[in-house]
Amino acid sequence: MKEKNIIFIGWIGSSLSLAMYFSYIDQILRNLGGHPGSIILPIITVFNCTSWTCYAWFKPKKEWPIVVCNVPGIFLGITSAVTAFLA
Repeated sequence: MKEKNIIFIGWIGSSLSLAMYFSYIDQILRNLGGHPGSIILPIITVFNCTSWTCYAWFKPKKEWPIVVCNVPGIFLGITSAVTAFLA
């Protein structure tokens, strides 16, 4: 497969990951509305996204699709966990 196609697939995967992480916004709003969700999934998401971000960041040639799609997951996962804990 051509490198250009592989890069394209990487960015598609990154876009889908971003869509998944932005779905946490609904959970955050529910938590703030008094309907707390589970704290387990957001915590696991934070660990997962942190590990992938570190992996991609510390490679000799940074893997930008991986970094871009996982950084929002870290912040949204933390926000979701905190709001679930406080709700």
